[in-house]
Amino acid sequence: MDLGIKGKVALVMASSRGLGQAMAVSLAREGVKVAVTGRSAEGLQKSVELIQAAGGTALALSWDLSDASVIDSLVSKIEKELGPIDILINNTGGPPPTPAAGQDPALWQKSFNDMVLSLIAITDRVLPGMRQRQWGRIITSTTSGAIAPIKNLAISNTLRAALLAWSKTLAAEVAHEGITVNIIMPGRVATDRLRQLDEARAKRESTSYEEVVKLSLKQIPMGRYGDPQEYGDAAAFLASQNASFITGTVMRVDGGQTQAI
Repeated sequence: MDLGIKGKVALVMASSRGLGQAMAVSLAREGVKVAVTGRSAEGLQKSVELIQAAGGTALALSWDLSDASVIDSLVSKIEKELGPIDILINNTGGPPPTPAAGQDPALWQKSFNDMVLSLIAITDRVLPGMRQRQWGRIITSTTSGAIAPIKNLAISNTLRAALLAWSKTLAAEVAHEGITVNIIMPGRVATDRLRQLDEARAKRESTSYEEVVKLSLKQIPMGRYGDPQEYGDAAAFLASQNASFITGTVMRVDGGQTQAI
């Protein structure tokens, strides 16, 4: 299927590994020129290599989401080297696992700045160009915890839920301008982040990593963890011309795990 986005330009945040990297590669396979971002030079180089192997064009940018002052200059660099941004994939790393009670307000504030305000600011920077061209795709990657809170991930659950409300509100504001705004939500997809969470749970519950995985698989109707590329391909579809009438919605890529309707 031709997704109709060949030649478009995408900015994929936090794409030096994991789900961000998978989304960047899937877009590249569709002929999209992709700017990849992250803090790991090694990870960025790996993303560039994967994109090039897929026949795509990549621009790697060292980008710390905690520093809002770099947004304008880095977006301007993308516009100069690749062209105006048509597709924005909002994605961040996750905060440390924590319960809801007793967390330092400074941790809440830092996480809010890094995971919510940074993405809103980046979106506000690229949105005027999308409006001018009457075409755009804004896709924000969150977590199933935003609608079915996950134990010991209180900060992530709370802040990702804020992004759902923001996306739904923005979608209605810009839909008539040819711009779609959607959420893509992973379940248990086999990334380094998921392994870290499973290992942390095993340590917390004094059990083995293998036992944690076994218990997790029982909760997934498909009986397996997702492949990151399955997630990437779902994001590419939301970015496509084929998905032009889909906006203000949540796409779950979770093997049927999330029980909320």
